[in-house]
Amino acid sequence: MIDKERARRGFERAATHYDRVAVLQREIADRLLERLDYVRLEPQRILDLGAGTGYAVGALHRRYRRARVIALDFAHGMLLQARKRGGWLRRPWCVCADAEALPLADGAVDLIVSNATLQWCDLERAFDECLRVLRPGGLFMFTTFGPDTLKELRQAWSEVDGDSHVSPFLDMHDIGDALVRARFADPVMDVERLTLTYTHARDLMRDLKLLGAHNATHERPRTLTGRARLAAVERAYENYRDAGRLPASYEVVYGHAWVPEQKPGAGGITIPLSAIGGRGRSGGRI
Repeated sequence: MIDKERARRGFERAATHYDRVAVLQREIADRLLERLDYVRLEPQRILDLGAGTGYAVGALHRRYRRARVIALDFAHGMLLQARKRGGWLRRPWCVCADAEALPLADGAVDLIVSNATLQWCDLERAFDECLRVLRPGGLFMFTTFGPDTLKELRQAWSEVDGDSHVSPFLDMHDIGDALVRARFADPVMDVERLTLTYTHARDLMRDLKLLGAHNATHERPRTLTGRARLAAVERAYENYRDAGRLPASYEVVYGHAWVPEQKPGAGGITIPLSAIGGRGRSGGRI
């Protein structure tokens, strides 16, 4: 279970320097937004769920010039950075709120885009809220991380102690099942595996700290990590060195699903064929 308050504080502290190290987050945001090329949708209102410093907002404005974009994040500091980003056709509405309790009316938006956010949420609650605020026929597109993410760091820590030091990540199939339970229609899931490399393990741990991606599990150790244990983790991580570099693996999960034309309880489920088009680069429907 994630300690949401600790996670929020981590991102508040990271807001001013987040963009310096968010290389992976920008890359997967770009890949997620490319998938909108295969979707026939003309949204009037778009929710960027977990907008962070607003990287995706400009791209959404350029793609959907008539749409109003709502940038929502649970860290106020992130939204302050988003307001400074500029270069937009018009400023987004910035809303500081939790994905598990969206302060939006039922059916208020046509499209939700969420990049690298859902791993910090209770999926059942977040998916229920996304279904609620999307209009019938609306689209939900997201990325999150799967269980092989940071597997080297997790294994290195396991050789030092038995505590929880790396946040857990759900399997793609479990995420898809959660979409079905929330009563989304036609969920489609796929995975990419990306790797960042570092000279030293401490460089990876520094980047995670700068991103605000702290260990926020309730099971985390509540004492400071001493130098001796950090040194032991670095030694254990050396087992993964290849061609002079240390890998940090990321299992990136992509998902999308539609809201039924008649929401659950309204007497049926239909998805217009006109809203679905093309195939993604990986061969799956997008």
